[in-house]
Amino acid sequence: MKDIRIALLDMNNNHVNQGFRNIKEISETFQQNSEENVIIKTFDVRFKDEMPEIGDFDIFISSGGPGTPHREGLQWEDRFANFLDAVFEHNRYHENKKYLFLICHSFQLASIHWKLGNVCKRKSYSFGVMPIHKTGKGKEEFLLKNLQDPFYAVDSRAYQFIEPDLDRFEELGMEIMAIEKFRPHINLERAIMAVRFSEEIFGTQFHPEASPEALIENLKDDKNREAMIENFGMEKYLETMDRIDDEDKIILTRNQILPRFLQFAKKNILKEAESLA
Repeated sequence: MKDIRIALLDMNNNHVNQGFRNIKEISETFQQNSEENVIIKTFDVRFKDEMPEIGDFDIFISSGGPGTPHREGLQWEDRFANFLDAVFEHNRYHENKKYLFLICHSFQLASIHWKLGNVCKRKSYSFGVMPIHKTGKGKEEFLLKNLQDPFYAVDSRAYQFIEPDLDRFEELGMEIMAIEKFRPHINLERAIMAVRFSEEIFGTQFHPEASPEALIENLKDDKNREAMIENFGMEKYLETMDRIDDEDKIILTRNQILPRFLQFAKKNILKEAESLA
């Protein structure tokens, strides 16, 4: 029986982060529930300049992280850009596909790398549980299938991907799957919140891995708590805290998106291995 090999790319640059712990938890739950032998390895991309060889793994999950997604002349940036191209190109020409999920910072890096639109700094830091709307294509997307419209997810970012270049999307065969909540009283572009980059590559600007416990932990940080109150007001902040463990909000998003991605990848990896045997 074929092993399933997962590489987790830690993009936190040595900052303590609840999100990466959540990604590991979801991956380890998948490992425990799989009949197959699932191998999980972690790579510290930014702080230790570690990068997986794409030939050694089947599935990659690349995390969020702090700081600017724009180039700063660091060595790991070239290696990560080459990694994105290697996965994309490999899947164009090979039967044994590689599966990649990009979260927040990684999603922004990929959107800049593939020149998909404007990734710029937000007017203020965004933090909280946000309603996210599916696009027409997003309503057909199997990773989002069991979520309501809008669905709820944790948002935590200083940057945003706006003003998509739709010609470029079409040229590369990529699709926008979800966008930010429509706020008629605020004259700002709505951010792109999820993209299907290819059949095997998916990304979100929100945090599908977030758990209520991690969100509560993050809100102990003054910056996050203040950002949430600034964005929503004290009443909404208290309401969010009250709804934090509602089964139909971030718990549902956590239980759906990444687990479905892992199951989909595994099913296809095993099918491909069988056909090549």
